[in-house]
Amino acid sequence: MHKRFAVVLLVLGSVLTPGLSAAAQATIGMVRNSAGAATVTRGGQVLPAAAGTKLEAGDLLNTGSDGSLGVILRDNSTLSIGPGSRLILRSFVFSPAEGKLGLFFQLSRGTLSYLSGLIGKLAPESARFETPVASIGIRGTRFAMKVDE
Repeated sequence: MHKRFAVVLLVLGSVLTPGLSAAAQATIGMVRNSAGAATVTRGGQVLPAAAGTKLEAGDLLNTGSDGSLGVILRDNSTLSIGPGSRLILRSFVFSPAEGKLGLFFQLSRGTLSYLSGLIGKLAPESARFETPVASIGIRGTRFAMKVDE
């Protein structure tokens, strides 16, 4: 009986583990700090952007006129998002063991400061930021940008 139970647990563990791994991979970073009005929109659902909120590719980050966000990504990049900003986290890939690295974010309004982590250091050509009028590639470790409405 105990042997059969152990086999069932082993089978369940091997079936469920890939799903957990995929869920962990879906998280690209988290909100480190938040002030004022700030939200995360995911799949049409608007969530408060509180410290500890997990972020996923495709999320839209919005800050109100009194809002700001500090974000840390899985590769240790940091984002500081100022008041009145709208940033879409289009894609983020961080799998250094497989040589897969990249990020693509779009700032449509507001301010953003970026300090590169491992993606910017190991594969700077695969880090890209876009605004309504320009596309920015990373060739250093930090930059700031502002997009007026």
